[in-house]
Amino acid sequence: MSTTAVSTPDAPAPAHTFSQGVRKGGLLQVSGQGPMDPATKTYIAPGDVHAQTLRTLENVRAILEAGGASVADVLMFRVYLTERAHFTAMNEAYGEFVSRYVPDGNLPARTTVFVGLPHEEMLVEIDALAATGE
Repeated sequence: MSTTAVSTPDAPAPAHTFSQGVRKGGLLQVSGQGPMDPATKTYIAPGDVHAQTLRTLENVRAILEAGGASVADVLMFRVYLTERAHFTAMNEAYGEFVSRYVPDGNLPARTTVFVGLPHEEMLVEIDALAATGE
């Protein structure tokens, strides 16, 4: 089974030594994404976890699509938040996003953990594991 790195200009380029995504067989793992606008290469919406969550999920979606998958193919999202107080706003944005991109209602699994993130501007980071059906 071969391994293929997935890359797209529609999501931020990795700042370190890892791929935006990796595909092996029928699985696609998307690396943790943050609220960076890929066009401007800047973090968006300081202090607004709702807006940051939506931008982060759009970055994940771009990598999923570049790897031949969709949001509906996601088995698991892992959400990393800097503060418990942000959970409600993140959850609302997440709900909007998955409702839009998983219309059949078969929602992916999800874990949310509270952590320190690598950039002070980041309130949220999200990664995803998808099954591409191959």
